[in-house]
Amino acid sequence: MTRTFEGRFDARGKQIAIVASRFNDFFTRELMDGALDCLKRHGVTDDQVDTAWVPGGFEIPLAAKRFARTGRYAAVICLSCIIQGDTPHWHYISSEITKGIAQVGLDSDIPVVYGVVTAETLDQAIERSGTKAGNKGFEAALTALEMIDLFDAIDAG
Repeated sequence: MTRTFEGRFDARGKQIAIVASRFNDFFTRELMDGALDCLKRHGVTDDQVDTAWVPGGFEIPLAAKRFARTGRYAAVICLSCIIQGDTPHWHYISSEITKGIAQVGLDSDIPVVYGVVTAETLDQAIERSGTKAGNKGFEAALTALEMIDLFDAIDAG
């Protein structure tokens, strides 16, 4: 018989870390508020969440790795907003953040969730950090909750 594992949005009793960049903080603060709102709505208390603010998006993977290697956290949520400018700099930064976050997740064996808005325009950034397109911070927290529970289900067999 086939067994199917699925996660619920439940991380009660689990510690969660959030790393956010101060660069473009008009947007990342909205993403942080969305993530914290999601966690609270799903029964995660304030004392279960630790946050770290880093200077920019490029520093997120290193801080996420630091949180993950402590062994205290069931998941790390990474939040940032990268907006295209006149040079290709935004492309390099967003690419490296993406690779770094993925690598930390693979190396640490816990969910390291990508909550990075990569926008071509200010309007896109606004839409993805709390208006028309929702709040990507909220969505990242929801992903973390589901993955924490899924991993627990898989580990329990």
